[in-house]
Amino acid sequence: MRGGPTYFDPQAIRSTVGYRDVLEPVAAALRDYSRGLGDAPAAVFAPAGPDGDVHVKSAWLPGRQVFTVKVASWFLERARRGGTPSSGVIAVFDASTGDLRALLDDEHHLSDVRTAAAGALAARTMARRDSRVLGVIGTGTQAYLQTLAVADELPLRDIRVWGRHSSHVQSLAAALHARRPDLRIIGVDSARAALDGADVLVTATSSTEPLVHESWLTPGLHINAVGADDPTKAELTSASLNRADRIVVDSRELTAIHGDLTRLPAADRRFHPELGEVLAGSASGRENDEEITICKLIGLGVQDLAAAEVALDMLDGPRHPSTAPAHAREIHR
Repeated sequence: MRGGPTYFDPQAIRSTVGYRDVLEPVAAALRDYSRGLGDAPAAVFAPAGPDGDVHVKSAWLPGRQVFTVKVASWFLERARRGGTPSSGVIAVFDASTGDLRALLDDEHHLSDVRTAAAGALAARTMARRDSRVLGVIGTGTQAYLQTLAVADELPLRDIRVWGRHSSHVQSLAAALHARRPDLRIIGVDSARAALDGADVLVTATSSTEPLVHESWLTPGLHINAVGADDPTKAELTSASLNRADRIVVDSRELTAIHGDLTRLPAADRRFHPELGEVLAGSASGRENDEEITICKLIGLGVQDLAAAEVALDMLDGPRHPSTAPAHAREIHR
């Protein structure tokens, strides 16, 4: 019999695992998921209404030594009391016996980096390869990580950031400049201005009403839409979704019940390829430079499984600096 579960605290996880570490494992997990392997059920509830939600995501994939169950939450009251709004834990179980092997008390960090990895993969396979300008709507940790992820995949030069609070925009711009001083990063005074001349757009907010409108979209634009991850949230209007030439989702099953696409009338709903299919080459992410493309990410349990496997391997081995430094925790959502 093995001993009890191993506990890893937030500082150890955050200082060890970054989004680049989980990038290719997440890609492999998404490909497996889209091949119909394993399972990744999800549940979402909001015990604090618009000021707090909880996501429970589990996953298993054949041939893996472990399966995972994640509980991740976001509570505004936690931030008011001086903490980070996000918290969470991933429980890792032995796939042969069901025994609890480890508790990764990550304060949402692994969720953050695996989402950034999915954003990087979407930019790699869907954005124009000559993309130079990135618009960012949102000022939280995910806006920060998505920007770094997209900038690693594309030859970006300019970043335009909009958020509801100018102080949060300034904090994000400073954090991005510290990591990527080669990029020109400016705050803009409207969501519309973030799209001016943009080749790629990241939306990473908790908005319950759409922020991006059809008339703002221009030929060749790619959007990574990552914020609306439950039935109450939306970042893109129905008209903007309908205008897109191509929409790719991480999960057809989950995007049918969570996020922007659920607000489309039944008559406007289409069959959308999954990102795992694009990564596997069985579906196209972009066919020409004029297409408007959207990748709608809800977040899957198989991504958590991949991130947890990487974390356990790295925490048991040599450590190196994470790609999400401590100051990322200070950025507001």
